Amino acid sequence: MQNSAVDRYVCELFSLNGKTVLITGGTGALGGAMALGLARAGAKVAVLGRRQAQADQLVAQISAAGGVGLALSADVTARESLLAARQTLLATWGSLDILVNAAGGNQPAATVAPAGSFFTVPEAALQDVIGLNLIGTLLPSQIFGESMAERRQGCIVNVSSMAAARALTRVVAYGAAKAAVDNFTRWLAVELAHKYGPALRVNAIAPGFFIGDQNRDLLLNGDGSLTARGQAIIDHTPAAQFGVPEDLIGALIWLCSPAARFVTGSVIAIDGGFGAFSGV
Repeated sequence: MQNSAVDRYVCELFSLNGKTVLITGGTGALGGAMALGLARAGAKVAVLGRRQAQADQLVAQISAAGGVGLALSADVTARESLLAARQTLLATWGSLDILVNAAGGNQPAATVAPAGSFFTVPEAALQDVIGLNLIGTLLPSQIFGESMAERRQGCIVNVSSMAAARALTRVVAYGAAKAAVDNFTRWLAVELAHKYGPALRVNAIAPGFFIGDQNRDLLLNGDGSLTARGQAIIDHTPAAQFGVPEDLIGALIWLCSPAARFVTGSVIAIDGGFGAFSGV
């Protein structure tokens, strides 16, 4: 085939031209990279987060690159703020095609340090982390997914973690919450397909280990060398490196595009082989 025909076919298969996207947690490092990647693929991207200034800054980056963005301020665990954000989005763009649930995270109080005890982890910290990661995925799926269900088409992509599939030391609440996100992804895929048809899909991506503000001190020393935990992760990652945010974009675009029209209920690992390696 002529190169022009191949290029056209590939572009049409993976294009998001004309699609509207909302990404929660878009003000974070991973969410921000995904928002920029989706915009480069042709989508109009609404960036939702609690930090209005950071959302405005990311939308400015999208606009500077020739894309279209919208900054929305909301708490993913607060229904009323999400409803207000939905009203603004629909009033601005008329419809929503894609929801990416990238809001999430951990906090030190909800982890078990090597010298600490599971039995003394504060209940409030456990609830906060489980709420952010699980309820913060479930509520946006309810509120924004409803507008997709009315049109019987759309795509939801949740952001899970390899901590859902492999039990990791320390991160008790985060791992439990992300495991619940995996289950919710599969459940919602079945529910929506049965009731609204095959054009409404739900999948998830499961990142492996990426350096971010929350885990930098756990994985890297001040001079950039690996901590003992960081070295253990690299030793169990066949790719022998940490991921960078841009590594998530290709799989995300695929899941949101016509190329994945028959893919629903899947959790796609993006982990450098971490989940496949037994350590032997």
